[in-house]
Amino acid sequence: MIMFIIAAVVMFSGVTGSLNVTESLEADTADMLAHPNSVPEFTEEETEILGQILDVEAEGDVMATGELNPNHYQAQRAAKVVQHYLNTRNGSPFRLFRLSRVHSGNLEDLVDSGRKYQLEITVKESISNTTEKLSASVLFPREERQGSAQVQASCDELLKVNITAQEEAFYQQYKNSQNLVSAQYLPDSHGRIDDDMRPFWHLSIVASSFVMLKESNENTLYNMAQVANVTQLATENDQLKFDGHILLHDMVSQEIIHWKLQFTWSPPEGVKVLQMEQLPHCHHCEKPQNSN
Repeated sequence: MIMFIIAAVVMFSGVTGSLNVTESLEADTADMLAHPNSVPEFTEEETEILGQILDVEAEGDVMATGELNPNHYQAQRAAKVVQHYLNTRNGSPFRLFRLSRVHSGNLEDLVDSGRKYQLEITVKESISNTTEKLSASVLFPREERQGSAQVQASCDELLKVNITAQEEAFYQQYKNSQNLVSAQYLPDSHGRIDDDMRPFWHLSIVASSFVMLKESNENTLYNMAQVANVTQLATENDQLKFDGHILLHDMVSQEIIHWKLQFTWSPPEGVKVLQMEQLPHCHHCEKPQNSN
């Protein structure tokens, strides 16, 4: 069984990696797609949730409404969508959000619009290691509506951590550089990332959150698995611009899904995804393996 990948957990494993400075990166596509990914161990709670998903889907059970078990997959799935939402709204090279705990949940079936989850959760800002308890709602539209989940949540306390100086220094360093940065395999096959590549890893996670937020529904549970490559592009405006190839892991289907992204970032504008494209399924790619 493929292990459950949590991007934030990968980020905290002891990391080193490689930084390649070049005018552009033209990676060999076949080799890139076949590169094995590093997978952390399941926590006890994550193992339990995976078992719940497999058991329920095997039985063809219908998700119940009303009060939810906060440790059950229904509440966890919806709460992960809140994580992606917060990253799209507030994420940066030095601010990254992850779900820490679900305290309570309630599910209501709205006949005209979809299924609405009301949640009490704790969110952790991974870089400063600060947490905040907050209320959130997630509305999954009915299939015939074919829309993205609608999320309402705010994390005012976590945004009080001042990262202005770090962001400005990073921005000026790469905005004024004569060389464009590129790197591949973040993390590498041993789960390592160089310290100077962590901001690019964080930016890629934030960009991937736009995809995961858009694609999430009640039958998915997405996490970032790996950055196959990220390349800085030349730009004439005030934004840092990047091409990225990311690997997402859907815990439910156990698929590794490849996406190509183009995104920008600057301190005043935040992360903006300009293009996102799902790449064809790679039948010859190696599936993630437990590196421990």
